[in-house]
Amino acid sequence: MAKKTSENGIYSVSREKKGSLLDPADGAPPVKAEVVAAGLGGPGPGSGPGLAIPPRETWTRQMDFIMSCVGFAVGLGNVWRFPYLCYKNGGGVFLIPYLLIALLGGIPIFFLEISLGQFMKAGSINVWNICPLFKGLGFASMVIVFYCNTYYIMVLAWGFYYLVKSFTASLPWASCGHDWNTPECVEIFRQEDCANASVANLTCDQLSDQRSPVIDFWEKKVLRLSPGLETPGELNWEVTLCLLACWVLVYFCVWKGVKSTGKIVYFTATFPYVVLLVLLVRGVMLPGALDGIVYYLKPDWSKLGSPQVWIDAGTQIFFSYAIGLGALTALGSYNRFNNNCYKDAIILALINSGTSFFAGFVVFSILGFMATEQGVHISKVAESGPGLAFIAYPRAVTLMPMAPLWAALFFFMLLLLGLDSQFVGVEGFITGLLDLLPASYYFRFHREISVALCCVVCFIIDLSMVTEVSERMLGGRGRRRKTLNWTPFDLGFCFVKGGMYVFQLFDYYSASGMTLLWQAFWECAVVAWVYGADRFMDDVACMIGYRPSPWMKWCWSFFTPLVCMGIFTFNVAYYKPLVYNNTYVYPWWGEAVGWCFAFSSMLCVPLYLLYHLLGAKGTFIERWRDLTQPVWGLHHLEYKAQDSDVRGLTTLTPVSESSKVIVVESVM
Repeated sequence: MAKKTSENGIYSVSREKKGSLLDPADGAPPVKAEVVAAGLGGPGPGSGPGLAIPPRETWTRQMDFIMSCVGFAVGLGNVWRFPYLCYKNGGGVFLIPYLLIALLGGIPIFFLEISLGQFMKAGSINVWNICPLFKGLGFASMVIVFYCNTYYIMVLAWGFYYLVKSFTASLPWASCGHDWNTPECVEIFRQEDCANASVANLTCDQLSDQRSPVIDFWEKKVLRLSPGLETPGELNWEVTLCLLACWVLVYFCVWKGVKSTGKIVYFTATFPYVVLLVLLVRGVMLPGALDGIVYYLKPDWSKLGSPQVWIDAGTQIFFSYAIGLGALTALGSYNRFNNNCYKDAIILALINSGTSFFAGFVVFSILGFMATEQGVHISKVAESGPGLAFIAYPRAVTLMPMAPLWAALFFFMLLLLGLDSQFVGVEGFITGLLDLLPASYYFRFHREISVALCCVVCFIIDLSMVTEVSERMLGGRGRRRKTLNWTPFDLGFCFVKGGMYVFQLFDYYSASGMTLLWQAFWECAVVAWVYGADRFMDDVACMIGYRPSPWMKWCWSFFTPLVCMGIFTFNVAYYKPLVYNNTYVYPWWGEAVGWCFAFSSMLCVPLYLLYHLLGAKGTFIERWRDLTQPVWGLHHLEYKAQDSDVRGLTTLTPVSESSKVIVVESVM
């Protein structure tokens, strides 16, 4: 017998009575509805009668969702990767493949993930109840976002370390003479300095290639770089403490759910724009800034014929839009059912790409100034990734008046840009995890404990990225022994002793362009060709009140899968083994570990599909039909349009209190 709890209006079903769920209307045969509750899994073993599942959280206001998506999708890649790719791949010409792939692939999948989460009211795994046979997509996104959460925070730890070191009268990376500096350290930055210097009679160009205190600080003080991945080392305790502080910040941003996350992102997502604007105003006032901006935008039409340009544009779009990670789906699942996610997706995509373009002016105005001051070509100072954040920009601020102020501003912005991306990524992972939790295992502090366990596990893995060169493994400072006395322990765990080399492995393989493109291809194929593009367009219309542009349907069905497979094929064809800093070549077993990272997510889809197809009964057609049948949530019976599965049971608008449908929860 169905009963309603008086506390929160959640319906539950007693198991004392079996049979049809409600009396058939107008003599129609009994209808059996198969649904699961969104938010937590179905009842597990031992769940008693009348167990109420707490309602799923929703954003306090819709702007919380917008800010969370901005904070997550707009991150370090927009500031330190896009400007360099634009300069490297033909300046303004790079915008052509970038915008084209954004229209054909980025925006349609961005909208698909948000709307799918909002429609299914579930995280990255249970959202694929819309087509249960392909639930492996959810597990794949969980694997990818777990890898991202693990290694991405290392950038925050380094940025936090630089931020702390910026609060000094003289920046520690501005001069030689420290105990971490090498004998080759040269303290010359300006053109007039090197022109009047007699340091081994070197020219300015030659001096720019010498060892600077900025590089010494980065490699010898921060990274304490070991000779290679195979060299065991010890923990760098200063960076480890910064890493711990970052994880504590992430924990307290996420532990209370979207109610607290939605408030924090108002600061973490908006303040970086204030800093970027301040840095731009300062940058354009510096000599040489205009030259830097011209190099940033100067078109080189010959680049359009290079496959690498299109590969770079595609991977930048998919990574900067945070596609395939499951976090957008999790954020969308906390929306109200009738939220206009179509408008939100368009606005967020424009903000994302606009930020990338705007950041290019900030970065290249500074790089143009640095090239002018040093009297070298801008190609000598143009960097991307960590090289821009921790070498090029720190070198630039040493040339400015009040250098510590500009250094502190930059690294504070860097910390905020990465922090909201990090804790929203953790939120997406936790959401997918808790959606699998059966109702019988629900307890009061389940979220707080789950977040704590996730942070602790990731922190332990991160310790492998803060290792340094061990003196017992080296024959004196900076000189490697010819024979290393390896112990069995060292041989078994040498993988986690390479510090920066481990970070590069995660970055190059675990969340690379290939894994994200693979994920995006399957998402489009499943929704468009298995569930049905027209069918999902109807579902979106049910939520927002009108059908989106047919362009979205065409992209899901044809254009986006073709773009994904085309760039994926180029990535495979033009694959190059991982090399660190253009000098260190990874050993074969290091590359093998990297490919294990990639395949651990990519194989989730085919393995899950084969396991369930082979384990089901009946003919292939019957198995396929049964396993691709959607499993609806409780909210669908109130809002979903009438169809053959729930005919006569649903309406286009919420039903009245007296006519609510009572359903039994069941698992697939």
